[in-house]
Amino acid sequence: MSWGTELWDQFDNLEKHTQWGIEVLEKYIKFVKERTEIEINYAKQLRNLSKKYQTKKNSKEEEESKYTSCKAFQNTLNEMSDYAGQHEVISENMSSQIMTELIRFVQELKQERKSNFHEGRKAQQHIETCWKQLESSKRRFERDCKEADRAQQHFEKMDADINVTKADVEKARQQAQIRHQMSDDSKGDYSSVLQKFNGEQNEHYHTHMPSIFQKLQDMEEKRIARLGESLKMYAEIDRQVIPIIGKCLDGITKSAESINEKQDSQTVIEAFKSGFEPPGDVDFEDFTQSIKRTVSDTSLTTTKADGKTDPKTPGKSRGKLWPFIKKNKSPKQQKEPLSHRFNDFMTSKPKIHCFRSLKRGLSLKLCFGFHQGATPEDFSNLPPEQRRKKLQQKVDELNKDIQKEIDQRDALTKMRDVYLKNPQMGDAGSVGQKLIEIGNNIEKLRVEVQKFESWLAEVEGRLPVRNDSSRRQSGLYETQNTAPVNNCAQDRESSPDGSYTEDQSQETEVKVTPTEFDDDFDDEEPLPTIGTCKALYPFDGENEGTISVSEGEILKVIEEDKGDGWTRIRRSEEEEGYVPTSYIEVYLDKNAKGQSGPSLRPSKIKEMHL
Repeated sequence: MSWGTELWDQFDNLEKHTQWGIEVLEKYIKFVKERTEIEINYAKQLRNLSKKYQTKKNSKEEEESKYTSCKAFQNTLNEMSDYAGQHEVISENMSSQIMTELIRFVQELKQERKSNFHEGRKAQQHIETCWKQLESSKRRFERDCKEADRAQQHFEKMDADINVTKADVEKARQQAQIRHQMSDDSKGDYSSVLQKFNGEQNEHYHTHMPSIFQKLQDMEEKRIARLGESLKMYAEIDRQVIPIIGKCLDGITKSAESINEKQDSQTVIEAFKSGFEPPGDVDFEDFTQSIKRTVSDTSLTTTKADGKTDPKTPGKSRGKLWPFIKKNKSPKQQKEPLSHRFNDFMTSKPKIHCFRSLKRGLSLKLCFGFHQGATPEDFSNLPPEQRRKKLQQKVDELNKDIQKEIDQRDALTKMRDVYLKNPQMGDAGSVGQKLIEIGNNIEKLRVEVQKFESWLAEVEGRLPVRNDSSRRQSGLYETQNTAPVNNCAQDRESSPDGSYTEDQSQETEVKVTPTEFDDDFDDEEPLPTIGTCKALYPFDGENEGTISVSEGEILKVIEEDKGDGWTRIRRSEEEEGYVPTSYIEVYLDKNAKGQSGPSLRPSKIKEMHL
């Protein structure tokens, strides 16, 4: 079937149809363009989402990434980034393989259509011109025939009239002959034009227009075929990335399967294990009978039930109590003269600061005079286990630095040998100076390694000892009678791990029972009230050292915010702790502002536990 045969008289409709076909193709191009924009925006959003939840460097999240669950999540984010990349590939391929090609094809199609219809209109104009000539020749022939007929009738009328002169008759006869001649000429011209028009018309409808219609038909079929190919390419572009997307999803599944809850639990132990022993049992204190104390020359000993002393049994120390664990106050025992004397010794001005700080849980580095934000070089502010890990990490880093320096030294040594053999290649003296500097650096690093290894050996040697914790607790309050306040720093130097223990060789002879020290602590006056506050929001106070409050509750302020966002408040004599400053509205007394004692804020409690 051909448009030239079947649609010979549908030139205008074909013109509209081919224009519609091009518009359909342009609509498809617009559809693909919007799809590419959606894909590129979707990929961008996926990448931003993945980047948003990626672990940031030098943050707490970086330490959390050691857990298998966090690693799986990070792998999922990486896979999602690759997943987004495949959508970018879809957008790029659709833009290059479909949009660009179709836009060029549509331009060619429009040009071809324009050329074909221009040729068709030209052929139509030509046949219309031929038809007009035929009509003009026909009307002229018709007019001449009518004129010849009238002239003949006039001649016959004049010839029949006897009153008309012979001259008039002859004139009429000549006029009739002229008209007949004109009619014959018009007839011949009309016949010639008609024959020509018929030939042109036959050529128009059987040759020219079928050829043009065939070109239009080929153009339209090519457009339809190209649209089909583009639709197939549209699906193929999506299908090409499906295997890669499947691999991304497989990677996410594999990451999920790699999660090991037992390993994460062990990691938690390794991250937070302090190395301290749990607090021991609290001894029963019998207040129904008087306690008699005897004093030896070297230590304070406990009294047996029968009133005799046991010089071999030192006063047992209770388990270590964490800061802010409230103790039940009990009636104080009647102190004997020795207790009074020892109490005077303990409440001497230099020691009050140390033990009061100890009761409130201050870090020893405050007692030693260190700034609160500073970290000791030997990490003595950390618990033993965490200190061991930090020291081991530091040793490993120093060993890596030493290895780098050694590698650099070896390379420079080879370079110096080359320069010595071939002086024209470089100056061996400059390399020698660099080697000396590297040697000095290596020596410094080795000294540092030895220093940290000695601290590490000391910590590792102490950790396995089971009674170390009890020694740490029982020896907490050991000191010399004449020791000044600087003994706090001396004790720290003798205990690099930052705990409250001392070497056996440095333990003092003066010992007291825990009950007496608790009594001394209980005698300490509470911090004065410096104002009041109103709770703006409820606060749970789940962490140690904090206190829960209800919205609208009025409480006393005993220590204002020091810049860390926490304010110390008191509800009653037995309930006090920290709340976020932003949760309360503080009303300080002008005459009491700034009066606050040493204390341990929740942030410091967390630091001590870690």
